[in-house]
Amino acid sequence: MRYLPLTSADRAEMLESIGAASVDDLFVDVPAQARLPGPIEGLPAHASEMAVERHMSALAAKNLSAGSAPFFLGAGAYRHHVPSSVDHLIQRGEFLTAYTPYQPEIAQGTLQVLFEFQTQVARLFGTDIANASMYDGSTACWEAILMASRITRKGKAVLSSGLHPHYGEVVRTMAKFTRDEIVSLDTELTAEPDDAAVIAQIDDNTSCVVVQYPDVLGRIPDLAAIAEAAHAKGALLVAVVTEPVALGLIEAPGHLGADIVVGEGQSLGVGLQFGGPYLGLFGCREKFVRQMPGRLCGQTVDADGKRGFVLTLSTREQHIRREKATSNICTNSGLCALAFSIHLTLLGGGGLAKLAAVNHARAQATIERLTRIPGVELLNEAYFNEATLILPRDAREVVNELAGRGVLAGVSLGRLFPVADGLHKGLLVAATETTTDEDIETLATQLENLLVGVPA
Repeated sequence: MRYLPLTSADRAEMLESIGAASVDDLFVDVPAQARLPGPIEGLPAHASEMAVERHMSALAAKNLSAGSAPFFLGAGAYRHHVPSSVDHLIQRGEFLTAYTPYQPEIAQGTLQVLFEFQTQVARLFGTDIANASMYDGSTACWEAILMASRITRKGKAVLSSGLHPHYGEVVRTMAKFTRDEIVSLDTELTAEPDDAAVIAQIDDNTSCVVVQYPDVLGRIPDLAAIAEAAHAKGALLVAVVTEPVALGLIEAPGHLGADIVVGEGQSLGVGLQFGGPYLGLFGCREKFVRQMPGRLCGQTVDADGKRGFVLTLSTREQHIRREKATSNICTNSGLCALAFSIHLTLLGGGGLAKLAAVNHARAQATIERLTRIPGVELLNEAYFNEATLILPRDAREVVNELAGRGVLAGVSLGRLFPVADGLHKGLLVAATETTTDEDIETLATQLENLLVGVPA
C-alpha cells in the first residue's frame, strides 16, 4: 500500500474541525522537556531509497544473530526450534479471515483456533480457564494485578525478588495511574528464593503476591507455601511464567494454589523476532471469569445443530461495557497465538514433556562444563533450563568481550539490575534443545581463555 500524505488543505480542515490552531496544539500535554526542539541531529533531511537500504544493511551486518553463533541468552526470551510446518500452517486460508472475529460466520477458523488455544493454555497453567491471549507477558502481569485489586478490593501488590525486573518496571509504570501500592523486594544472589521474605510482606491490605516461576535467576520458588500465606490474608497468588516449556517438567502453577497465572508464550511457535511481537498468556479460576481482561472464545451450535464458535466474553472498553470495562486491551496477539497453538499441537503432551527434559539435560551439560572453569561457581542447584553463574569479574565486561569472540554467552545481571549492589558478577546462562555440545565447548573454551588472559 502506498503512503498518501495529507495536503495542507486537508490538515487545515481537520484542525478547524477540532478547534486547534496548529498541529503543535495537539502536543501541549506533553512536557516541553520530553519534546524534540527540532529534527534529530545527525539524520539526513532526505536520502534515496537505495541509499537508505545500503545504510540499513550495513548496520544490520554488525549484528551477531542468534542462529550464527553459540547462543546462551534467556532471561525471558528463549531460542527454541520452531518447526517449518508452523510457518506453513499459519498462512492457510482458514485462518486468514477477519482481523478481529466480530462476525463469527466468516471467522470460524480464527475462533476455533483461539478456542483450542485457550484450552491448551488452561491445561498448561493448571487453571480453569484462559483467555484468547494478551499483548505480552509483562502487560499480562500488570493486568493480573489490576484484576486482583478488583476482586479483593485491596490496593497493595507484593512483587517477589525473583520477578523479572522489566516486568516490575512495567508494573510500576502503570501503577502511577492507579492507586495500587507496589512493594518490590530486592533481588539478592542466594541459592534459594527468599519465600519467607515474600510471605512477611503480606498483610490485610494485600490484593496479590506476584511470583515468577521459575524466577529470573532460574530458581524454583515454593508456590504452595506462598499461596497458603496469601489466602490466609484474603490475597491472591499471581504466578508469572516466562518459559512455558518448563511446564512440561515442573508442576503447573494452578495446581500449586495460584489464582491467576500469566506468562510469555514466545518460546512456542513464535521465535525471538528481535524482541517482538510476543504473546501474553492469561489463565485464572473460573469464579473470576467476569473480572478477566481480554476476550474469551466459546463453543456453541448453530441453527442447524452444527458445532460453531463465537466470542463469548469480551470485556474491552470498545464494546458495550465501555467505561465499566475491566481492561483497555483492544485485541489479542492472534497470529502469535495461532503459531503457539500449532506448535503445541504438533508436540502434544508427551512431546512437550520430552522437549522439557531435553532442555533440562542441555542446561545440566552446560552448567557442568562451565563450573569446571576455575573461579566460576553455580548459584542455584535447582533450575530448569536457565541458571545463574558467579564469575570472578564483572559479567557485563565478560559478555561484551565474548560477543567479540563470536559467542553470545548469556545475560549479565548487571544489565538486568544496573542499580543493584552485589549482582555485577552474576551471569544468567540458558540452554535449550538448540544448544549443541560444540556450542557448550566453544563457550567454555572462550570463557576460560578470557578469564586467564588468553587473547582472542
